[in-house]
Amino acid sequence: GAVGGIKNPAEQFIAYMKSVTVQDALIERFSLLERYDVKTKTDARLALTVSVRVVSGKDGLISVEVDDKDPKFAADLANAHVEELGKLLSKLATTEAQQRRLFFEKQLAVAKDKLIQSEIELKATGVSGGVLKSNPASAVAAVAGLQAEITSQEVKLGAMRGYLAESAPEFKQALTELTNLKSQLSKQEKDSPAISVKTVQGDYISKFREFKYNETLFELFAKQFEIAKVDESREGAVIQILDAAQPPERKSKPKKAMIAIIATL
Repeated sequence: GAVGGIKNPAEQFIAYMKSVTVQDALIERFSLLERYDVKTKTDARLALTVSVRVVSGKDGLISVEVDDKDPKFAADLANAHVEELGKLLSKLATTEAQQRRLFFEKQLAVAKDKLIQSEIELKATGVSGGVLKSNPASAVAAVAGLQAEITSQEVKLGAMRGYLAESAPEFKQALTELTNLKSQLSKQEKDSPAISVKTVQGDYISKFREFKYNETLFELFAKQFEIAKVDESREGAVIQILDAAQPPERKSKPKKAMIAIIATL
């Protein structure tokens, strides 16, 4: 929250609890259409907004208060706000590790599809690897591996820009690694033997290079995805309950004493 410019991180959680997603989940869970005697979810949300107050204090703690004729239902509805918030947060990428996990999960799916396609195209050439000499094949594999590492590093830098400033040490280190990889690729391309792509063998080499590129890229994204999942699991619970809602012992309204005083005056 502090990184995103939010003065109080609790404000974001309050916004989530007031969201349509959470309100609709509560409407379905407690059958609020029948309870509030309304026909549409829009009216049920309005009634819910009137009955529920979610506020944050200066101490950063969030309080959920519910007005209802049934004290037990009021407590259950207040506690349900926290439960539905937890379910929503599990689907959203709110922390840095969650953002990385979601990002690399999508990249991994794309890389997997490309790997399968390149493997199909490689098999379609009808040329076995034994037809080729070892040096050209190994040179192609080395170049493809470096190209995949560069692509992975560029994607990683793009993801870092979403949650880190360019002056951050981690960003600078990643940028340096990218520069080194590009230098290695330039040197490798100069040292690699010239390979003709006009023959059947050349077509195989082209497909083989594409396959090795996608294979290496898939492996790199898989590693980043696993690291992000481990980091996400280390963060622990985002929401913790300090005081669970209990059925109130006294009514909050109507305030009979105040009514009596006003009536007397």
